Amino acid sequence: MGERITLSVIKADIGGWVGHSSVHPRLLEKAEECLSQSKDLVDFHVTHVGDDLNLIMTHRLGTDNEKIHKLAFDTFLECTKIAKEMKLYGAGQDLLSDAFSGNVKGMGPGVAEMEFEERPSEPVIVFMADKTEPGAWNFPLYKMFADPFNTIGLVIDPKMHDGFVFEVIDLIENKKILFSLPEEMYDMLVFVGAPGRFCIKSVYDKKGNIAATSSTQKLNFLAGKYVGKDDPVCIVRCQSGLPAVGEVLEPFANPHLVSGWMRGSHSGPLMPVSVDQSNPTRFDGPPRVVALGFQLAQGKLIGPQDFFADPAYDKARATANKIANYMRRLGPFEPHRLNLDEMEYTTMPLVMEKLKERFVPVDEEEDEAAAAKEE
Repeated sequence: MGERITLSVIKADIGGWVGHSSVHPRLLEKAEECLSQSKDLVDFHVTHVGDDLNLIMTHRLGTDNEKIHKLAFDTFLECTKIAKEMKLYGAGQDLLSDAFSGNVKGMGPGVAEMEFEERPSEPVIVFMADKTEPGAWNFPLYKMFADPFNTIGLVIDPKMHDGFVFEVIDLIENKKILFSLPEEMYDMLVFVGAPGRFCIKSVYDKKGNIAATSSTQKLNFLAGKYVGKDDPVCIVRCQSGLPAVGEVLEPFANPHLVSGWMRGSHSGPLMPVSVDQSNPTRFDGPPRVVALGFQLAQGKLIGPQDFFADPAYDKARATANKIANYMRRLGPFEPHRLNLDEMEYTTMPLVMEKLKERFVPVDEEEDEAAAAKEE
């Protein structure tokens, strides 16, 4: 038996520079300083996508560990102090409280964690997105682990031929269900095709080994809106009975539409970019995704490899920009603007309140018109 390791990715938006576009270097430096003082970590890597600060950490304390979550939370608090000093936009906006309660889940930050036994070779990819929601992973995770047109290993690799088990969460009802694919593929697609509510949380092989996990978690309803759903992260293990690195990256070569973008209220293409290109500008977008690859060796993070820096994704970025041009022409009209029940920031309640007396039943108008005609 090999040694078990835990890979934790915890992210938070604790102040944008400038606006919602990026993370100031001082915050990245402070996060490095905080994590370097921990005796609980085996290794770590600090990075960002857009205005989200991402902490990638390895340790041997298991998932949902209070020490690791407090380390991340305290790091975000220290960075928030700098963000407020610099008047960065939305300083500390992902920290719903400054009092740690034992676990950062439900407190604003996003969390993706998995514990596993290191294989002889352990390649992992950490995906980080900005200006979108956890449902953004539904399409690529399905393509990676269930679509033979994307992942040929499902057909020709005996270790993958039996398929995978998908854990799907209902974000509103806070319930979960397991689907065994390929035999329950059509049943699962009924749900995950509605990514605003049903999200793929994790994927397992048929022996129960973790293959992928995302920062999908129950939404918290606060001040009239759901919070804790933005800018998700996802961890995917690769090779040796799991999709190859190239199969895991391939879904992002064809940008799909996700919810988020400007004010969290628009649909747009998910553009694969390098860390250096992950600063959304146009209409605070388009939504971005970064993929960092690591080889794990006794818990050490050998890397990262910034996969989407590859010019092979230039065409995907061009396609994303073409889609963005088209969607932007629709302005405030759906489907560019999200459905009203999905909009994160909206003046609709205020407008409805102002105009409520001017709304009259349609039947009354029809009755009055009919009566006038009879006279």
